[in-house]
Amino acid sequence: MNKTDTSTRQGAYKSNSINTQDSRMRRHEVTIELRKSKKEDQMFKRRNINDEDLTSPLKELNGQSPVQLSTDEIVAAMHSDDAERQFLGMQQARKMLSRERNPPIDLMIGHGIVPICIRFLQNTDNPMLQFEAAWALTNIASGTSDQTRQVIDQNAVPHFINLLQSKSINLAEQAVWALGNIAGDGAAARDIVIQHNVIDGILRLINNDTPLSFLRNIVWLMSNLCRNKNPSPPFEEVKRLLPVLSHLLLSQDIQVLADACWALSYVTDDDNNKIQAVVDTDAVPRLVNLLQTDEPSIIVPALRSVGNIVTGTDQQTDAVIAAGGLPKLGLLLQHSKSNIVKEAAWTVSNITAGNQLQIQAVLDAGIFDQIRQVLEKGDYKAQKEAAWAVTNTTTSGTPEQIVDLIEKYKLLKPFIDLLDAKDARTIKVVQTGLSNLFALAEKMGGIDNLCLMVEEMGGLDKLEALQQHENEDVYKKAYAIIDAYFSTGDDDAAERELAPQEVNGALEFNATQPKAPEGGYTF
Repeated sequence: MNKTDTSTRQGAYKSNSINTQDSRMRRHEVTIELRKSKKEDQMFKRRNINDEDLTSPLKELNGQSPVQLSTDEIVAAMHSDDAERQFLGMQQARKMLSRERNPPIDLMIGHGIVPICIRFLQNTDNPMLQFEAAWALTNIASGTSDQTRQVIDQNAVPHFINLLQSKSINLAEQAVWALGNIAGDGAAARDIVIQHNVIDGILRLINNDTPLSFLRNIVWLMSNLCRNKNPSPPFEEVKRLLPVLSHLLLSQDIQVLADACWALSYVTDDDNNKIQAVVDTDAVPRLVNLLQTDEPSIIVPALRSVGNIVTGTDQQTDAVIAAGGLPKLGLLLQHSKSNIVKEAAWTVSNITAGNQLQIQAVLDAGIFDQIRQVLEKGDYKAQKEAAWAVTNTTTSGTPEQIVDLIEKYKLLKPFIDLLDAKDARTIKVVQTGLSNLFALAEKMGGIDNLCLMVEEMGGLDKLEALQQHENEDVYKKAYAIIDAYFSTGDDDAAERELAPQEVNGALEFNATQPKAPEGGYTF
């Protein structure tokens, strides 16, 4: 995205003749920016704090009674040989860890309850004790990485994997929840969970009879198994989830749909082979269909998945176009949420970085009307992505397509106005687009008309002002455009041209000023 001169400019685009590695770098930079609000978009760790949400037969026993024992008494009870006292101590420990605010996780870890809980996980003769232990460990694993590491290092993961086969659906669900928290901690923890064959375990749990609350937790675990990079998850394992995730896109449940879309967004945020694996599951039409929902929690990850797919090959981009993606992107460019507009513009910019048939599809869908609105009135981040959509078209499009941007869609004025943007990156995108336009006008013999249009729209003044810009790339590019297209030669010639001319005995200023052609400007 931070391309600084014409030799590297094309690296920001996607067509076959262009450096795809640089394109990938631009996409990752954009993706990092798009994900800054990720904790609001999707939770990677969740605590089980509300008894009322349980479908467990233990609910009546648990009630809402407060913790009645001190920490030392709890630990002593957990160490007891008496089964009833063990259960009482375990349940009291779980309740302390289920406090909505400031649960004493470090205190409980310091008192050594993690290995006791893991021992209780293995007590198959007492599923109620297993459940309380699993719940407590779930909440410990919902904490910091250090706290989660305590659970991992005590070898809890294989015991949770075993519990996925429990006859108690509540116990299996609590194990899924715990594994989701562990996998959500990062790439290393995620891979430990995968190495213990979690995917075999959860695939067996999904069928037409799976309760909705259980299914939601399973799909959330799936999304965490697909998440994180450096390294990415082992693809041969994750690939086994893709047909199930694609099928889950047909669900009617908001949480299931959102987490399935997040999972696919993580998989597609990688190389073209992984994108193709998603395309091969028939997920693209389903993802595109979800772009028209009214639920932002679904739109955001579905849009990100689609946006990732169109950064792939031309054939992968064509799959999105064939599924009817462009009209839906046009509507999302008018969405009330600025982050959705921004991501829709980013997606369009990746399509216009493709081939000329794809650019024509964008033109035919009328999307540049919405791009103009974003350029004029959008959030500054959305404006930058809309500017990329224009600049990519000026790079990869035919002369006729590029002329359409100016004459049919009237994009030049709002595009030029972004030279006043506060973000240097946006300015450089616009400067690159303008350079492309001037180069085309020069080939078509329309340089004088374009210069006049740019000047009358305030572009020359803005370019001159940018020669004082603090960013070196910006002022060098501004100088280069002015020098190449607005320089009048030597000063004497300029003065002669500007001198008043005598007409019928009177002085007339600007006698040589070119007149605007009737019907507007053309190349």
